[in-house]
Amino acid sequence: MKQTTTESGRLAEDRALAYLQSHGLVLIKRNFRSRRGEIDLIMRDASTLVFVEVRQRKNHRFGGAAASITPTKQARLWQSAQVFMQRFPSSPACRFDAVCIDGTTLTWLRHILSA
Repeated sequence: MKQTTTESGRLAEDRALAYLQSHGLVLIKRNFRSRRGEIDLIMRDASTLVFVEVRQRKNHRFGGAAASITPTKQARLWQSAQVFMQRFPSSPACRFDAVCIDGTTLTWLRHILSA
């Protein structure tokens, strides 16, 4: 039985979450949605808030998972993070990471966006 895109995405997020937790990050929120877009995982790395985009591709045929994080997607991540940050009286340190899964290879990219 073939997986749906939703199921495949959920499994990729599960794999990314387990990987990041094994490296000491703590889950704050999963699938945060705002009118601007969605953030797959929001995690804490010590005192830093980490906004994580999870991307999965079967292969590198069209540039791979990392190449699929377009400028439009980056802008939506940034805008959604700003919405999430409004709940804090003062902004904590934060960064944007990506977990890219190409086939069976998982790569954790830190600091994919900068202010």
